[in-house]
Amino acid sequence: MTYRLFEGKDHASIYQRYRFTPPVEVKNIILQYLDKKKGQPHVLAVDLGCGTGQNSRLLAPHFQEVVGMDISECQLEEARAVPGYANISYKKGSAEELPFPDGSVDLLTAASAAHWFDQSRFLSEAGRVLKPRGCIALLGFSDINTRLHYQDCGKRLDHIYKEVRQTLHPHTSNQVAVADGKLEELYSAIPFPDKERIECIQVNSSISVRNLVGFIQSFSMFQAYRKKDPLTAEDLLLNTQKRFLEEMGVTSPDTEIKQELEYFCVLASKPQ
Repeated sequence: MTYRLFEGKDHASIYQRYRFTPPVEVKNIILQYLDKKKGQPHVLAVDLGCGTGQNSRLLAPHFQEVVGMDISECQLEEARAVPGYANISYKKGSAEELPFPDGSVDLLTAASAAHWFDQSRFLSEAGRVLKPRGCIALLGFSDINTRLHYQDCGKRLDHIYKEVRQTLHPHTSNQVAVADGKLEELYSAIPFPDKERIECIQVNSSISVRNLVGFIQSFSMFQAYRKKDPLTAEDLLLNTQKRFLEEMGVTSPDTEIKQELEYFCVLASKPQ
């Protein structure tokens, strides 16, 4: 089935504000793989489960055309509102029914979305629409090993973050667990013999306390928690921000901390 958990306007707006653009390090791995397996020119990239378009915009300079697809019209409205990318178009649709001719796509990609796909139907469609030697690139991050750093209180910040995840854990869907497993089952099911899974790509960045709490708000498990108990969920966000600031000894939620994320990438190339 296609999961429909990110379609509301509020959730789409949260995604646009707080979800990370995939790191350049991972983008470069994907482009190098595509260069090696298929070669130039890179004509069409299709970004599945594109959400508010962060990954689509990252790819735009490297392809003649990028099509972002999502089942949520609200997410797509947020994506279309970002100016400056004439070669990107956005279409409502699913990874299991792709509106592209046979053998027409250079790259099929998904950022933090493939765990929601119907595995067998997606792979069947991928085999149909990809050009010979065209590539699949599915990327994401495992939040289990996230590390936070600020002066000497990093371990205490990590503890707060883990406590929040434990609070939300009962609301975790099976599909999020698939992402935490770095798409191992989907990787095994890819029928192309030429494939690889890169499991530990360490990426360091800076993030404000405000945006880190916003990132937590974007989790599907937080959204499920808020739907069940709105007041308690909002209190969790406020209390988490307060605890972070107190541990850091600062008052401004715009104070930046270092964040270490562990990304992964599943790559595969269709046979000639």
